[in-house]
Amino acid sequence: PVTAASVVVPYGHAIGNEKWRGSEIAQRLQGKTRLIFEDGLGLVDFHLSSRTCILYISEADLVAGDEFKRRLVRFRNASSLRGIVIAEKTQISDQYFMAVQKLVVLELGMVLLPVANQGEASQLITQLVSFCVRELSRERGSNPFLRKQCPQLAEPAVLRTVQQIPGVGKTKALLLLQRFGSIHQLCNASVKELELVVGQTAAQQMYRF
Repeated sequence: PVTAASVVVPYGHAIGNEKWRGSEIAQRLQGKTRLIFEDGLGLVDFHLSSRTCILYISEADLVAGDEFKRRLVRFRNASSLRGIVIAEKTQISDQYFMAVQKLVVLELGMVLLPVANQGEASQLITQLVSFCVRELSRERGSNPFLRKQCPQLAEPAVLRTVQQIPGVGKTKALLLLQRFGSIHQLCNASVKELELVVGQTAAQQMYRF
């Protein structure tokens, strides 16, 4: 399933598909990008913001056949997100690359970025996360009705405390602290205010807790 549209990415973070945990990309991103792993991202490999995501095509995907093409078409048909395709262009996969370019750029109208390996991909993802943060900052700066949010990562102890609330994982904890600023304000939030961040069911559970 394509669950991409419902993913909310905390400011200054990236969300990675659980399947990338322990990979070279993930290891190289640690320390450069605040990376959170989640299940249920569907066809998407990494979310850079609530509007931009990455679909990664490895050398093995290119050589194996048409499965990656079906995945890209399914994503394009089902999602309104800005999808960026990162593909490994190596000596082995080079012969398939022109067909990939034709599909991604000309037929699907998506951005295609070639990389030599996962190390290069991690550098590219870091740059793209920075770009998304700057883009979001500009939007906030130009709109007086958007409340300024602090980009700093919450104190680890505070973050752990918020994660003790039933149904609140790391992503929701970050979003709640960005929205309310402190545990004190979070405790005094109404159901309606909580709903805006975590949805109706979770908001009611949190309020009762």
